[in-house]
Amino acid sequence: MLFIIQCLWFILPASFANMAPVFVKKHFKFLAISLDLGRKFNGKRIFGANKTWRGYIAACLLGIIIAGIQALLYFKTDFFKDWTIFPFQGYNFIILGFLSGLGAMVGDTVESFFKRQSNIKPGEKFIPWDQLDFILGSLIFISLYFRPHWTVYIFLIITIPLFHILINHIGFWLGIQKNKW
Repeated sequence: MLFIIQCLWFILPASFANMAPVFVKKHFKFLAISLDLGRKFNGKRIFGANKTWRGYIAACLLGIIIAGIQALLYFKTDFFKDWTIFPFQGYNFIILGFLSGLGAMVGDTVESFFKRQSNIKPGEKFIPWDQLDFILGSLIFISLYFRPHWTVYIFLIITIPLFHILINHIGFWLGIQKNKW
């Protein structure tokens, strides 16, 4: 059970970062500039209008904030030390949070590119990539700085898509998301 908690605690900055664009969608309109600037590849938008600088900035900042909270809890309480895979001592939480957020967004953006090129509209199902994109991106980016045991990768790649579906369903039921996926 501790391993499960450790894995989920480890990926928490990326998980929040992945949700950040939805939470800031109605704010900071001046940053709602699409990454692809409307450009096309093979006659189709490269990423689409939903991939914006606002989302990237929000994701990176929220990743840093969540990693900062984790670091604070790690250094201030013994309770959270058991939950931690990432060795905050000797590592920088800002880098971890930034890489978590950036990786989550890059993973999502790469998936969006393939969705656009496959004529799949935003919000339509693209299973299993809708559930794996952010986790693969964040794990790749985090690995540039810190590499957990291989079992952490396997566990997260298998379980996070299930959590992702559950969280999206909850967001749909609460009226935050337009679709369940």
